[in-house]
Amino acid sequence: IFLAEDAASIPLGFTQLYPTFSSTAAKRIWTLNDLFVSTTARGHGVGRALLEKAREFAIADGAARLELATAHNNPAQKLYEAAGYQRDNEFLHYTLPLDK
Repeated sequence: IFLAEDAASIPLGFTQLYPTFSSTAAKRIWTLNDLFVSTTARGHGVGRALLEKAREFAIADGAARLELATAHNNPAQKLYEAAGYQRDNEFLHYTLPLDK
């Protein structure tokens, strides 16, 4: 978990990564599971800084890639694409709900 704070140590946002593994690349993959920026901090580069921190961390770890999934209507897609994330148009992703 990476936390962004202001000069007074007030939290502005966070991102949470989970490790997984690519058997075809034989390398770790990091899944960016959460990216949250407080409404008052949005538009000030906090999300961009958190994405960059995650990228730097994954590179230092020797990972093959970072992955994330987002809702079709999430306006943060523009932020992800500006940070170099590429939309996957080749694969469909499925979920199996396990809760009742």
